[in-house]
Amino acid sequence: MEKLFILIAEDDEDDRFLLKAAFEENKFSDELFFVENGIELLDYLYSKTKNNSVENNPHFILLDLNMPKKNGKEVLKELKANTEFCKIPIIIFSTTNNEIEKKYCLEMDAVAYFTKPVSYVELIHTVAEIRNIGINSYKNK
Repeated sequence: MEKLFILIAEDDEDDRFLLKAAFEENKFSDELFFVENGIELLDYLYSKTKNNSVENNPHFILLDLNMPKKNGKEVLKELKANTEFCKIPIIIFSTTNNEIEKKYCLEMDAVAYFTKPVSYVELIHTVAEIRNIGINSYKNK
């Protein structure tokens, strides 16, 4: 099984812990790199560009919408407008279950939109689906 590098923007410490556990529960040995807000995500990607490390961009980004400093919609818009990052698949993972938000994100070229599940068992299944979509989107970019 291919090992992926996944950049995850998630401000909630408990959600970060549960995501990590769900990846492990699925027996995925992927490298998960967590940032807590949109500013950290952009700083991380721009620092890699300055170091000529674009080839080490993540296979995909798992992006929460409701974050401090710079929210997920702002990050999505900035990444899709940037020629260096616009091809990185972005999957939205949010508590927001709003059709207007979903439509906006998908129109901005997010590859998928997932509402955070309420149970850990659902999270395990959701993580497997997210990973599958992420890897397929990466291979088809």
